[in-house]
Amino acid sequence: MMGSVTTLNEFIIDRQSDFPYAKGELTRLLNHIGIAGKVVSREVNKAGLAEILGEIGSNNVHGESQKKLDVYANQKFINALQGSGEVCGIASEENEEIIAFDDDLAKNGPYIVSIDPVDGSSNIDVNVSIGTLFSIYRRVTPRGHRAGDADFLQEGTRQVAAGYILYGSSTVMVYTTGRGVNGFTLDGSIGEYCLSHSDIMAPPNGIIYSINEGHYIKFPDGVKKYIKYCQTNDPQTNRPYVSRYIGSLVADFHRNLLKGGIFIYPTTEQNPHGKLRLLYECNPLAFLIEQAGGRATDGYGNRILDIKPSKLHQREPLFIGSRNMVSLAEQMMKEYSPIK
Repeated sequence: MMGSVTTLNEFIIDRQSDFPYAKGELTRLLNHIGIAGKVVSREVNKAGLAEILGEIGSNNVHGESQKKLDVYANQKFINALQGSGEVCGIASEENEEIIAFDDDLAKNGPYIVSIDPVDGSSNIDVNVSIGTLFSIYRRVTPRGHRAGDADFLQEGTRQVAAGYILYGSSTVMVYTTGRGVNGFTLDGSIGEYCLSHSDIMAPPNGIIYSINEGHYIKFPDGVKKYIKYCQTNDPQTNRPYVSRYIGSLVADFHRNLLKGGIFIYPTTEQNPHGKLRLLYECNPLAFLIEQAGGRATDGYGNRILDIKPSKLHQREPLFIGSRNMVSLAEQMMKEYSPIK
């Protein structure tokens, strides 16, 4: 006989006592994010039929060609967050400036959200997994006023919640409020996210390394040394490791979180400050991996969550995953690619 099923809504309400100051506000906000994820998931699953494939003919703030799904998902999450009444503004990877909501209800909202509506959207045209990343912070500007940049330029340590929604063979929402990491799989037959991965802990070691080796020649020597270490035969340490790189950050992270592994996006000659965005990609995943017992740094021993952002679209290198694997990669960076 099957055991009882715990839905996302039930789980969030049950954990509401962890945040007595929130008075249900965070609960409602997480539910609104989940609902928007359902809408995007529906469009992803019928993308070829819904004319959601392909490019829209414009570029985002980073100069990257926008996909139709980028624009669609961005608007859906903006609408859902504004409608929640709990958010005074959002910062989206798709928009150059923050979006500060002007209605009285939203201006009184206690939270702000940083979001990457669709990570890996170029993969949708070939039916490969994509995802949504989000971070939630308590605002620092006075309630009743418009949100400002200061609300968003907070260290990752000040996140009150973060997570992602993975649109793959199934749709999975994984999130943390600083009390561990839990995952919920969307059951399409009842339209509910159901608890499927409780109290996720990342193995301290793994056999998977994830990096775009096509850029090998551009990598720092420390990263090159680590890749060679991963490829070297040594049965005692389960090497050679397995190279797995999807090109969708959420999908690569999700696999490594569950199975153990490391994801690396280092500095390169082309991107000397890194490629991934601190607010929209690095911070939410760093919060999650630390809550799961893993590690996230810039490769030089600097904890991602301690980095003070100076601009909305700040980029950082990212070494993230199983604790021991990240620590070893950092050691090789320190030895072969010391900061000059």
